[in-house]
Amino acid sequence: MTVTQTKPMNLSHLYVQDFYLWLETTANLLKEGKLAEIDLENLIEEIESLGRKEKQSLKSNLIVLLMHLLKYQCQSQKRSNSGKYTIREHRRRLGEFLAYSPSLKGYFISVFEPCYQEARKQASDETGLSLDTFPLEFPFSIEETLNPDFLPDAEDETHNTGE
Repeated sequence: MTVTQTKPMNLSHLYVQDFYLWLETTANLLKEGKLAEIDLENLIEEIESLGRKEKQSLKSNLIVLLMHLLKYQCQSQKRSNSGKYTIREHRRRLGEFLAYSPSLKGYFISVFEPCYQEARKQASDETGLSLDTFPLEFPFSIEETLNPDFLPDAEDETHNTGE
């Protein structure tokens, strides 16, 4: 029993001193079924942190994709292969997220609107165009946003004038 109490304390210390070694040791203990020796508190913290990082990465990729779709639509005269590449790359990343973790689809849908509003601001900042240049409501469906073959047409004049 003393060994069981001492090991987690050492692993807690290892967690602070050498994170990678802590990961290796924890993985080995799990593989060996030595559950009583695991630094459970830090393991739980790391697993929860992984979930938060996945969500943040999904949001970040979504904002970049939405921003570039807006720029592609509202700045048709400045379209480039680089912009199309960025759209394709962030669609690919989002597709992988949703394929690998289908349970994130609900989260994706729930953050779509706030991510779009952030993308509008970033598109405005990056282009120097007024925020009103970019539609208040996203002009495409979620399906179009993720569709690898979809690219928006040039925006009509009512959106470009901010009416």
